[in-house]
Amino acid sequence: MAATAATPRTPYGRARLIALGRATKPIREASGMARAMFWSGVGITLVFVVLAVFAPLISPYNFSQYRSGGVRFPQLAHPSSTHLLGTTVQSVDVLARVLYGAQTELEVVAIALAMSLSIGVPLGLISGYFGGILDRFLVLIMDAIFAFPYLLIAIVIAFVLATSSIGGGILTAAIAITAAYVPLYFRVVRNHVISVREEPYVDAARALGARPRTVIRKYVFFNVVQNVPPIATLNAADAILLLASLGFLGYGIQPTQGAEWGYDVSRAVSDAASGIWWTGLFPGLAIVLLVTGLTLVGEGLNETINPVLRRRRFGRFEFEPVAGPVEETEEG
Repeated sequence: MAATAATPRTPYGRARLIALGRATKPIREASGMARAMFWSGVGITLVFVVLAVFAPLISPYNFSQYRSGGVRFPQLAHPSSTHLLGTTVQSVDVLARVLYGAQTELEVVAIALAMSLSIGVPLGLISGYFGGILDRFLVLIMDAIFAFPYLLIAIVIAFVLATSSIGGGILTAAIAITAAYVPLYFRVVRNHVISVREEPYVDAARALGARPRTVIRKYVFFNVVQNVPPIATLNAADAILLLASLGFLGYGIQPTQGAEWGYDVSRAVSDAASGIWWTGLFPGLAIVLLVTGLTLVGEGLNETINPVLRRRRFGRFEFEPVAGPVEETEEG
């Protein structure tokens, strides 16, 4: 009975492995600068992921902790063995703010990208495939949103949500970033669907009686989704800057709800004028490194997945020697 029950699962699992191998084949075949950029970005990003996941274990203090054992930490203390990256004017440990800030940044960006993809990609598929009045209406709405700068849209959404019952937390920042990036995914997917929906294999599926939902899911989606991962990775890097900008302007994560690098850099502006460099250097350096890592991953994916930019490795081909012409002899 156990062998009989396990038999149907084997082909499905094998098919998933084959599909995964085909999806990762361009990455495995990448070489040169594209390969170097991709794996360098992956390494930098994984460092921040590890720091974010294990922040409670690595950090010596909490992100808002300013005293230990009933004794308050010194204000604006230089980096030392007690406080490796120094302290802020609020007597908070800078290392704790940086570590917990990585947790906040990645959490907000992950939620924002998940919501942006779950809204923008389906709308782009439906609008591009069906067209008509629905397509015109969605294009009008998305173009109207896309006409405004990302930061302005995020500030407006964050301000509106901060004054509501939701407050200025992680969800508010994620929704503000989501509203800025949904039109981008919509336009990319819609434009690609318009070119794919007239392909012969899509016409053949319609002629065989496949429903629109089946055609979109089996024949259209996997041919247009290839452009989404590089764009999503590059948008993740841009979202880090957008979240830092919100925090710098005071519309991001509230200080009592989580550590945020943009807020820390904003508070460190006045410290820099007094020669206190550590309160702004390390949060700013964390922003630069994480953005660089995500950008390298996105550029590497773009050059490996995009068939126009992709360069494949070819083995050396040698021609076999060809025998010379045979001389004809005259018989006498």
